[in-house]
Order: sequence, then C-alpha cells, then structure tokens
Amino acid sequence: MSSPARTKRSLYMEWAKTCSHARYNLATSGLIGVPRAEFPRNLDELEITAPGGYGYPPLQQRLAQHCGVPEECVVAAAGTSMANHLAMAALLEPGDEVLLEQPAYGPLLDVLNYLGARAKRLPRRFEARFAVGLDELQRAITPATRLVVLTNLHNPSGALLSAEMLQAIGKLAHRAGVRVLVDEVYLEMLFDKPAPFCFPIGSAIAGVNEDPFIVTSSLTKVYGLSGLRCGWILAAPDLARRMWLLNDLFAATGAHPAERLSVMALNHLEQFRERARELLTANRALLDSFLDSRRDLECFRPPAGTVVFPRLAHGREPEAFFKLLREKYETTVVPGSFFEMPRHFRIGIGGDTDTLRAGLERLSAALDAIAKR
Repeated sequence: MSSPARTKRSLYMEWAKTCSHARYNLATSGLIGVPRAEFPRNLDELEITAPGGYGYPPLQQRLAQHCGVPEECVVAAAGTSMANHLAMAALLEPGDEVLLEQPAYGPLLDVLNYLGARAKRLPRRFEARFAVGLDELQRAITPATRLVVLTNLHNPSGALLSAEMLQAIGKLAHRAGVRVLVDEVYLEMLFDKPAPFCFPIGSAIAGVNEDPFIVTSSLTKVYGLSGLRCGWILAAPDLARRMWLLNDLFAATGAHPAERLSVMALNHLEQFRERARELLTANRALLDSFLDSRRDLECFRPPAGTVVFPRLAHGREPEAFFKLLREKYETTVVPGSFFEMPRHFRIGIGGDTDTLRAGLERLSAALDAIAKR
C-alpha cells in the first residue's frame, strides 16, 4: 500500500508571491529593501566564482563573530527558509513526531509535511499573549518527540520568549533528549534591548557538543537585505557538519557574489541597523495610533518587530473584509487563515512610512465600511 502523498507546495508562499502585492501593501513582514545607492559596495572585491568548499571562509568568520559562536557551529544557508529546511531535514525521518507552535508560520508546517513528519501542536493563545506554557510543553513532549519548533520573535504575533523561558525550555529538552529549533529571524529587531539568543543559553546548559538548541536566522527581515539570501544555522559541530553534507543535495555551493556582498554587509551592519531602528520607531508610532483608534480590533502589542496579529470583532466576516480591503481600498494584509486563526490578520510595518500611513488609513476605512453592512 502506497504512503499518503506529502505536501510539495506552500500555499502561503504562493499567496505572498501572487496575491499580496497592492498599492498599499501591509502584508510584508520584513524591512523595506536597502536601495543600491545605500549599499557600501566595492565592486573591485566582487568575483563570480570561488573554489568549492563548505562555506566561504570570510563569510563563515563574520557570521561566527556576529553570532558569538565558534565557526564550526555555523552553517550558511540561502535565507532562513532554507536554513529551517536543512535543520529539520538533517534531524527528521518520516513519521517522527515534531512539536510545532500554533499559530505557526505556514512554511514551517509545510516543510514538516513535506518531510513526512507528524506535527503535534503547542498552542500559543491570544488570551495568554501568545506565550509558551512551560507546563503544557512538558506534558506535550513524549518519548516519540524528536524536535520542538518555535519562533522568537513569534511569527505572526511578535511575542518574545525571554531568556528565562528559553533556559527553562532548554533544560526540559536536555532532560528529555529532544532538540529545539528556534527561528530567530526577527530577534535582532530588539535593537538596544537585551536579546535572549538561545544558542549561548543552550551551551551553558549542556555544553556546545550537546546543546539542545538549533538556531536559524538571516540578514533578510531586520536589515532589508533579503536579496543577498544570507541565512545561517547555529548547531553543535557534529550536527552542523551533517547539515553541510545534506546541503550538497540542494544548493551544493553558495552564489559567490552574494557571499562577498554579505561580508560587506556584515562589515557595515551598524549602518543598516540604524536605518531599521529609525524606520521602525516612526512606523510603530503610526501603528500604535491606529490600534488606539480601533475598538473593533483586539491586539496583543509585542515589544518589538515588524508584525502584529490583531483579531476582528465577532460578527465580522473575515473573507469579505479582506476582499473589500483589497478591491476597494487597494490594501493587503495577511489573512489569519494562513496561520490557522481566520479571525486574525497580520499587519507588517517594515515598509515606507508614507505608504504605511496611507495603508492604515485605508484599513480603518475598510473596517468602518464592513461594520455598516
């Protein structure tokens, strides 16, 4: 008897690529892209190809320095999405049980389905400010559990897992013999606030070679450098080596011009960080003003990041609202159905400030219009 067909597509990514574009796009989750004129490029340093190997040494060095880990713990990958895929594929066999947060970023669930894993859900509830319940996590882990998958900042809500919570999760995972994959692609949006990076936390618990945490991230969301596809995985050295070898089946070698440009970007990262900080400071003030004005939305407000995940009041038909918003008001948000919570929607505030202001005005107008129906 043949096994059930695995999912080989991502409905969310299809929607994002074909339906999210609008005059006022509030559906993007990262920072607006850095224009070429603002990139500190030195074209004399660009080469098209490089000797083959497992990682471009200058990039490996800069990523290790940026993350504060040994180079042997760093695996370069084509963005956070590929980093997540490699991390999960290196650990999982068909039928393995994986504990995945709910709501979850759709492609994480899609990759688990593609790999043939059994996804078991860990609720992150609106009423609990999308926190992870440690007791609930402990009860959910069974002898069959192979991996726990979380995002920090949480996608779609932006909720932060504290260093204390990550330490508790790490200890629990270490005792249970379970790995924990944490996607940290939004975490550096904390800027000046202390960031609870969990790879040092895990190493302190179990030592580098037995660290229960696997971390993924990239330069894409925080810094407006999505086009470089500079992503990475942090893992214990033996596991990192396994991921490098697995990547031979996918990317084999990196795009060398992008590797060199990524080194340039990392050498000037404070420039991009300050750009992001200024933009998000202005845009968060607009978002707060919008949310303050809406009695028909319930919203957990995260401490940082580019996304929020408000909930429509009862009696509002979500699909009708999203259709009206797009067709009449030329504005898009991400429907909550892509995160398994259809009454919610995700707003992204990482775009141009004037566009965000206009988009939020149109979002308000659409909410007023749908209330009169």
